[in-house]
Amino acid sequence: MATHAHAPASDIYYVPNQSHWPIVASISLFTMMFGGATLLNGSGSTLLLIGLAMILTTMFGWFGTVVMESERGFYNEQMDRSFRWGMAWFIFSEVMFFAAFFGALFYARQYSVPWLGGETEHGILTQSLLWSGYEATWPTNGPDRVGGFFAPMHAWGLPAINTLILLSSGVTITWAHWGLVEGNRAKLIKGLAATVALGVLFLTLQAIEYHEAYQELHLTLGSGIYGSTFFMLTGFHGLHVTIGAIILAVILFRSMAGHFSPHKHFAFEAAAWYWHFVDVVWLGLFIFVYWM
Repeated sequence: MATHAHAPASDIYYVPNQSHWPIVASISLFTMMFGGATLLNGSGSTLLLIGLAMILTTMFGWFGTVVMESERGFYNEQMDRSFRWGMAWFIFSEVMFFAAFFGALFYARQYSVPWLGGETEHGILTQSLLWSGYEATWPTNGPDRVGGFFAPMHAWGLPAINTLILLSSGVTITWAHWGLVEGNRAKLIKGLAATVALGVLFLTLQAIEYHEAYQELHLTLGSGIYGSTFFMLTGFHGLHVTIGAIILAVILFRSMAGHFSPHKHFAFEAAAWYWHFVDVVWLGLFIFVYWM
């Protein structure tokens, strides 16, 4: 049974009125992708920027509609379960996304490089026929130094500091959650503000790290398998930190506006889940990309 203009009873699943946002989102995505394709083929970036602006407008409008429906009490326990399952599957898809890049790193280090270096039974013939004299070491830019000279990024500098920052942000977001559950709005707002600030600080230090990598270490995306896996993993993680910080900033503004209650605050929980996921991914990056 569906309802449209009033809050649903406990046994009614809310079905919203017809919305123009899905078709707007489709047009926006097509415009953005087409603009990106034309940019790669030598055209200007105008169409891409228009598509991005349309995407942002769509997100602001569509999410605003969902927030309005939630604040008016249209969502019941069944809707809450739907949102939770949707967020859980989304985070699972993100796990698989990063698993693919971690898998590429593992395959290169444990299989490809030893094969090319002749350290395995199959690799002896591979080395003698393809790259005689190549030594299987990590980090590497590939046989014949195809990626040029570079120095690897060490773990105990900015990466270690960023690890402490993200671990601290996990504590502050949990502290904010405790404040929300306790009905302490000041604690909630302070915890969220601290988490957003730590996220921005992380991104600032990562930008400094990238500048050092390019200018001083000569480590680029083209520095063989090490450079490509390093920047793909850390770069996409940085993108996720950026998205997470934006989400938490929206939650912060909503908290300052009086949204959420101790018993109804899934939007906050979803943002916290996402942020904790980002923290865990970084721990994997620190261990397997920087340290080992």
